Amino acid sequence: MIAFEVKDMTCGHCVSTITKALKAADRDAQVQIDLARHLVKVEPATADAQELADAIEEAGYTPVPV
Repeated sequence: MIAFEVKDMTCGHCVSTITKALKAADRDAQVQIDLARHLVKVEPATADAQELADAIEEAGYTPVPV
């Protein structure tokens, strides 16, 4: 499980955008997002932590590894 704190994720639209970005990077990844804690957890199938972080950044957010 790879986890990121994403402080600039503030609403349901952000959750949807980040989920889509992660699925685009690794379509079989399991994504869990806790909006209240600004926490994104990913169980990747093929992508590594850097690829996932890059996907979140490209979606316009700032992931910090936890």
